Amino acid sequence: MYLATADNQFGFKKNIGRNHAIFSVRILVERATKEGNIINLCAIDLPKAFDKANHHALYIKLTKSLIPVELLELLEKWLSNCMTSVKWQDVFSPMFMITFGARQGSVLSPYLFAVYLDDLYKLYKGTRSLSVCR
Repeated sequence: MYLATADNQFGFKKNIGRNHAIFSVRILVERATKEGNIINLCAIDLPKAFDKANHHALYIKLTKSLIPVELLELLEKWLSNCMTSVKWQDVFSPMFMITFGARQGSVLSPYLFAVYLDDLYKLYKGTRSLSVCR
């Protein structure tokens, strides 16, 4: 699948979420401490990351996943043609282009965002670290 992510990425997946991530961490910590190991955990809070995803970085990641060119072109047109305006009281700003971020309210955006973040896991691949993204 072109939008597949690492198994230990718990965000934006059906029937998996925060509780699964917490359970996985708990099991790994209990197992490691029973073996006498020291545990170091790192949590990353990514506020507003959904709104700041770089479209060009996403295109590169999708290209590396061998996504068909036609689908990549469709996604590129879909993301690059997004415009909005700001409403304050009864006044609207002029329309402007959205050049970063995932489209709010789209069922596809969480999957694209998960692909975008999947490299965080790959930074630690091959180590005994646990990477949990949400």
